[in-house]
Amino acid sequence: MIDKHFLQQLQQLVALPSVSCTDPKIDQGNLAVIELLATWFSHIGFSCEIMPISAGKANLIATLGSGSGGLVLAGHTDTVPCDAQLWTSDPFKVSERHGKLYGLGIADMKGFFPAAFNAAQAFSKSKLQAPLIIIATCDEESSMAGAKALVEAGKPKARFAVIGEPTSLKPIRLHKGVMMERVTIMGHSGHSSDPSLGNNALDAMTLVMGELMAFRAEMQQKYHHPAFTIPYPTLNLGCIHGGDNPNRICGQCELQFDLRPLPDMNMDDIRQQIGQRLKRIALQQHIQIDYEPIFEGTPPAETPANSPFVKMVERLTQSEAGSVAFGTEAPYFRQLGMDTVILGAGSIETAHQPNEYLPISNISPLLLWLKQLIHHYCVLGHAA
Repeated sequence: MIDKHFLQQLQQLVALPSVSCTDPKIDQGNLAVIELLATWFSHIGFSCEIMPISAGKANLIATLGSGSGGLVLAGHTDTVPCDAQLWTSDPFKVSERHGKLYGLGIADMKGFFPAAFNAAQAFSKSKLQAPLIIIATCDEESSMAGAKALVEAGKPKARFAVIGEPTSLKPIRLHKGVMMERVTIMGHSGHSSDPSLGNNALDAMTLVMGELMAFRAEMQQKYHHPAFTIPYPTLNLGCIHGGDNPNRICGQCELQFDLRPLPDMNMDDIRQQIGQRLKRIALQQHIQIDYEPIFEGTPPAETPANSPFVKMVERLTQSEAGSVAFGTEAPYFRQLGMDTVILGAGSIETAHQPNEYLPISNISPLLLWLKQLIHHYCVLGHAA
């Protein structure tokens, strides 16, 4: 049986659209969600700072207690777009069916905030030895603008962080990075009966694709991390567009690809290596090749297996901290100096698709673990 107040809070959050998208026509703000969360936490004694990021978008930093160290409970308030016609129920209303709660963003990850509130409320009258900090960000699903703004501001200053992304109650201590890249080749069109009349962009792109596949093979030989199910970096040639007619020499071609680096790999170095390889092809083929990231990318993240915080979460959950292939805001909290574990009640298998749901049975264990962490790191003030 789900707590009535928890359900009401969840309904409030899901009812507020906060889609973030690289397409400006679809992109929405999250300010209404941030203001709602600030109201909740200020009512139980938190000091709330709303950090503007861009028009209609903001972060929330809500703090209970003071001093150094402490624990962060963090999550993003935005969701991906949805195809409402593919849902069995209204994606902006919480529906309960067969022990599951359905709604857009309910697993990824609006469902974490009522859990964080419930856990925090239990200690709202307690004397804290170290602060408890709630972080709510914008644009995790598109640009990571909210998390990047925290790093730029150098706050919050805390020692440990739990990010409530959907992990099916399994603690996660590391994940791969996310790079999405674009290669554009500008050739010269002409009549296909005489190749000398042009410079075929598709011909050059086949060389680019071969070079990328060779680079992929080299990376997979060089880098290996046994903590991952797929223990090597991946490179996926995702989509290609070029030309306009069979009897025309292709004048332009674009390739987009996805690369998932391991925690010991540097994204700037990877891009430099790819750029050098493509420059050689451009010189050989006397053709223009432009290479650029589609977005800045999300770095890989890793909290060491021997971290006392990781060990603490493993003891509570009775589960070894593992890895995931998807990206989170963890690298930015790591940059701020926090040992970071990803732990949430939802499942990534239901995220980003119709009928996203949160198992009701997963809520109570998460609440218990969050309360135990708050007691250990904030009430007792343990620094390790």
